[in-house]
Amino acid sequence: MSRKHSLPAIIRTSKRCFPASCSSFLLACLLAFTLQILFFSPISPAGPLDLSHASLASSLPTNKLNGSWENWKMINSNSLFGITITKEGHLIVCDIEKGLIRIGEDGVNVLATHFNGSEIRFANNVIEASDGNLYFSIASTKFEPHNWYLDVLEGKPHGKLLKYDPSSTKTSILLDGLCFANGVALSRDEDYLVVCETWKFRCLKYWLKGEDKGKTEIFVNNLPGGPDNINLAPNGSFWIALLQLTSEGLEFVHTSKASKHLVATFPKLTEQVIGVYKKATVVNVAVDGKIIKRFDDPSGKVMSFVTAALEFEDHLYLGSLNSNFVEKLPLKDT
Repeated sequence: MSRKHSLPAIIRTSKRCFPASCSSFLLACLLAFTLQILFFSPISPAGPLDLSHASLASSLPTNKLNGSWENWKMINSNSLFGITITKEGHLIVCDIEKGLIRIGEDGVNVLATHFNGSEIRFANNVIEASDGNLYFSIASTKFEPHNWYLDVLEGKPHGKLLKYDPSSTKTSILLDGLCFANGVALSRDEDYLVVCETWKFRCLKYWLKGEDKGKTEIFVNNLPGGPDNINLAPNGSFWIALLQLTSEGLEFVHTSKASKHLVATFPKLTEQVIGVYKKATVVNVAVDGKIIKRFDDPSGKVMSFVTAALEFEDHLYLGSLNSNFVEKLPLKDT
C-alpha cells in the first residue's frame, strides 16, 4: 500500500487561509524575491496604501438630435481626456500630450502647455467658471496614462489641481500632492471646487470664495470605490462615477512592497489584482457629502468600467471605457 502524502492537505489548508485568487499570487511574490525583481521595478513604492505614442489623426464627432453623427473638427490627437463647454460655445479639452486645448469654429488652439516651468502632461479633467477661468486636474506628474496603474502601486501623491486664467494666459497651482487627481466640478454657486482623489477614495473641497477662500477640506470620504469623473446635477448635488478598486487582490498587493514591485514589473497581473474593468458603480452625493443614490452593475453585464455620469432632462448618461456607446438611464423610474 502506498504512503499517503500530506501535501494535498497542506494545499487545502492554504486555500482556507488565503483567498483563492491570492494563493497563486503569493507564490509569485516569493519567486519575485528569489529573482530579485526589485531591481527591475519601475516604481519606488511608499508603505501600504490606505484603501478606506504616436499622434494619430482623428476627428471629433457631433451628435445631431436625430441620433446621427457628423465630423466636426480634426484634432490630430489620440490622447483626449476630459472636456467642458465654455460660455462662448467652445470646447475645452484635456490633451494628455499637448496640454489644455480649445476647439471652436476657428479651429484648434493650444491654451496651456506648461506650469511653473514644467510641461503639462496627463491633464485629466477641466471645468470653466462663469468668469472664464479654467480649473483642471493633473492626474500624475510622474506616470503616463498607459501606466496609470503604476501610480496606485507606488502609492505616492503626484497629482495637482491647476487654474488657467485666460486674461493673463497664466497657469497656477491651487493644490499639490493629490493622489491621482481626477474629476473636477464647480458647486452651483461657484463658491467651491470639488476634485476627486481616486486612490484615496475621496473628494476634496477647495474654497474659491468667502471666509474659507483658498482652504481645503474633505467633501466626501470612504467612497465605495475610487472616484473618477464628477458632474454637477441640476439640484446642486454631484454625480460621481466610481472605479471598483476595493477587490481582494488590490488589498493583498498593498500588504508589501514586494508584491507591488511584482505587479509593476508584470503589467498583465494588473487586471487580476485590481479588477477595475468588470464592474460599474455611480453615486449621487448631496452638498453635505452624503450619498443619496447609488447604481451598480456588479457583474458588468450591461456596462463596466463606467468613468462618467451626467444628468440631463431626468436621464443619466453614462460613459464607459469598455463600451462603444453612451447609456441613457431614466431617473424617474429608478
